[in-house]
Amino acid sequence: MMRGAGTNSVSSDVMMRLRNSLGFVRLGIFPVLIAAGLLLTSDLADAQSLRQGVSAFNRHDYQQASRIFIPLAEQGEPSAQTYLGFLFETGRGVPHNYTEAAMWYRRAAEQGDSLAQYSLGLLYDRGFGVPRDIVEANKWLNLSTAAAPPRAREARARIRDAVTTKMTRGEIAQARRRALEWAPSRER
Repeated sequence: MMRGAGTNSVSSDVMMRLRNSLGFVRLGIFPVLIAAGLLLTSDLADAQSLRQGVSAFNRHDYQQASRIFIPLAEQGEPSAQTYLGFLFETGRGVPHNYTEAAMWYRRAAEQGDSLAQYSLGLLYDRGFGVPRDIVEANKWLNLSTAAAPPRAREARARIRDAVTTKMTRGEIAQARRRALEWAPSRER
């Protein structure tokens, strides 16, 4: 009987340790779950805000769109940065400013946004808001064309090819090398 009692007390001891360890695991996981929930809530709020900004943009309420896009863009949201770049490029809802447009396009382009890459390439081609640089223009247009949705790819390729006709073979090689060496980097 003592032997059975001893086994039960060992089992009870193991069960007690298991419960305690599970309690610590639960306590350790709980803050992580809360943090994850907050991040998801934040991402959902950002997504909702982005949708509201796009909706304002589509209604031609560019001032409202810019008020929504600015904080999102500052937080590193590439779609908001691209929209904001367009607003500055065209002077809709914000003062017309090519330099500011180029800065927002660059931030989104560096994160891999193909529309921002396309827009930035055009600014480099024309020298609007950035120094005219045909090699940099072609690099961004190459990247944009490669990442473009199928319906936009052909049109972007035509623009890229038109820019390429202004380049020497050395400049073309340099632009291609830059495009191949480029890798996206997330702000967030």
